[in-house]
Amino acid sequence: MFKKVDRKASRQKKQMSIRNKISGTPERPRLSVYRSNTNIFAQLIDDVNGVTLASASTIDKTLKANIVNGGNMEAAKLIGKTIAERAKAKGIDTIVFDRSGYKYTGRIAALAEAAREAGLSF
Repeated sequence: MFKKVDRKASRQKKQMSIRNKISGTPERPRLSVYRSNTNIFAQLIDDVNGVTLASASTIDKTLKANIVNGGNMEAAKLIGKTIAERAKAKGIDTIVFDRSGYKYTGRIAALAEAAREAGLSF
């Protein structure tokens, strides 16, 4: 008999493996990305103090007017650019990228590339 693969559990296992290796500091926070079918979320997190320094998502009221569909590449690029601008406003230039167990392709890669183009280094 074949067992069905639990994709959520598999991703969470990868996510915990990644989180054991990386951590955000006040000087170099962690850029954590979460994607659902309809939206994408990004946060800059200082793990030492346990605070979120900046965030951007497709459900932000300021960005919602510019986004037609929150689950596509254009939305991910806009979120990457926005999170980089908000980081720059706080004086943050370098970060640690946390892909949260997702493969580095599609919307995750688009968000990361847009953040790099907007001035973040990682």
